[in-house]
Amino acid sequence: MILNTIFNLIFPVNCIICGKNGENLCLTCLASCPIAERETSKWVFPVFDYRHPAIKKSIWFLKYKGKKRLANIFAEILYGKILEELSDLILMENFYQAVLIPIPLAPKRKRERGFNQAELICQKLIKLDKDSHTFELMNNILIKLKDTKHQAKIENRSERLKNIIGSFSLKNTNKIIGRNIILIDDVTTTGATLAEAHKILKQAGAKKIIAFTVAH
Repeated sequence: MILNTIFNLIFPVNCIICGKNGENLCLTCLASCPIAERETSKWVFPVFDYRHPAIKKSIWFLKYKGKKRLANIFAEILYGKILEELSDLILMENFYQAVLIPIPLAPKRKRERGFNQAELICQKLIKLDKDSHTFELMNNILIKLKDTKHQAKIENRSERLKNIIGSFSLKNTNKIIGRNIILIDDVTTTGATLAEAHKILKQAGAKKIIAFTVAH
């Protein structure tokens, strides 16, 4: 605790939106962000509207400026959303013992960035859930084979679908046969990436698959 206090004095943490000291994204700014209302697949659950400047900026800072504490903030928001949705799925569709799988980055992109933001979010989710054991993390199942063009840079939906086809592979498929899956990613736009991951996991024998993202 003392070391953290000293570290924060030397390297102060401020909200990237309003500048308030204490967090990379303060609760006031977070509360002002609109929820996602654009239509997605019924199995995909985004939290925020990506078009809002605060959300777009905070995700950009996480991915490209290394503000890893934002992953913890996003995970805390996602955890509440996950528990909310699972309360119905557990009763209605027997959605127990879920496997948490982050959408992976291609090896080259992960080396350049130094981390996968979806993995960081998943690691925090596991810490938040340590007493409940709602799910377990498996980040060695879904593998990104090729460094595809950024989906956000492709405007045409059909081109996005073509860009992502065949980009994923699976390892240790015996661990997901008959298992419920929760996919985690930072942003979904057209949903092509999640749809491709869903397809390959389903073909390998996964039971029910749902996904949660920070924004859409």
